[in-house]
Amino acid sequence: MAAGSIRPWGAVMNKRKSRKPISEKTKIKLWMRAGGRCQYEGCNAPLWQDDVTMTKMNKAYLAHIVADSPRGKRGHKVLSRKLATDFNNLMLLCDTHHRLIDVEAPEAHSVDRLAQMKEIHEQRIEAQTSVHFDRKTEILLYGANIGAQAAPLSYSKAALAISPHRYPVSPAGISLSMKNSSFRETDDTFWALEKENLQRLFDQRVRPLVIDGTIKHLSVFGLAPQPLLVLLGSLITDINEADVFQLHREPSGWNWPDIKATKAFTVEEPTAFNKPPALVLSLSADIADQRISDALGEGNYSLWKVTTQAPHIDFLKSPEQLRHFRSLMRTLLNKIKMKHGEGHHIHLFPAAPVAVCVELGRVRMPKADLPFRIYDQLWKGQKTGFFPALDL
Repeated sequence: MAAGSIRPWGAVMNKRKSRKPISEKTKIKLWMRAGGRCQYEGCNAPLWQDDVTMTKMNKAYLAHIVADSPRGKRGHKVLSRKLATDFNNLMLLCDTHHRLIDVEAPEAHSVDRLAQMKEIHEQRIEAQTSVHFDRKTEILLYGANIGAQAAPLSYSKAALAISPHRYPVSPAGISLSMKNSSFRETDDTFWALEKENLQRLFDQRVRPLVIDGTIKHLSVFGLAPQPLLVLLGSLITDINEADVFQLHREPSGWNWPDIKATKAFTVEEPTAFNKPPALVLSLSADIADQRISDALGEGNYSLWKVTTQAPHIDFLKSPEQLRHFRSLMRTLLNKIKMKHGEGHHIHLFPAAPVAVCVELGRVRMPKADLPFRIYDQLWKGQKTGFFPALDL
């Protein structure tokens, strides 16, 4: 099989004069049905620009599934001539995969396999480009170092998690992460730097697009220390339409498991309200009361606790649980303010899934609810425990 470079509006390069020309209509149709991307499974490379310099160029190849010559790879004595210019026998490929199917490993690329690649790719492009606008979303990624661990976030995995309910509007999403940061939670400057970076990038990359209507929906993927995730949620707010995703351990990934998880939350209230309120989220782990006393001093607070029947790291299994949590917290934050009055911080001690932390920040109303002082579990010198991280 032979293949030549393709210009979406031009002619295919052709050294063999005997080759039957492919019509401009067929070339344009192939380019459009492929979305200008390599149709080899797992590649999807854009073929309209250089990957390094982003220079606009055409680097696509027309490749035949059944060779256009009986002597070519996957050639056929009858079909080669018959299908030489047939749209259904043509693929759009990058240079690497054009060489792979014809030169390096033709025996691994049968007619059936290539035809299936083409069909699946074109079905996917059709599905994504025919999406109604209200199903489109901007993927928002935010990661920060957690202890000694970096927070790798993958746009491709996020894109898989939102499908088939929504589709991304941009090819890379928006990242709010501080790149190549060496700072850790125990560093004195960590919280101030991360807070400033997150707020600045949000104001630069997200807020203007929300204000002018470019962004109508966000899909949020966060993996960072819990106080920063609450801050992220406070920037997004619940005014903006958004879906917040949870990173699951079992099975691993951002996709919601196909189950109906409706585990209820319970609220434990203090018996007196004459001390500053401490709000504990015991959801991904139990937080002993003594740990709160160690941070605030014995008897210096009124303890509120939100928990579930069996707190554990992977308890959050469905968006319905998140919706229940949001509803609960709107009521609870208002109740805490009514019971304690103005002039207090809510001392917040979270042990919660990442999505819960983001949603907590979203539901808090800055002008109506009490401010947060958010604590994080840290090692400082020879001491471990909860220490103040951020005020919100």
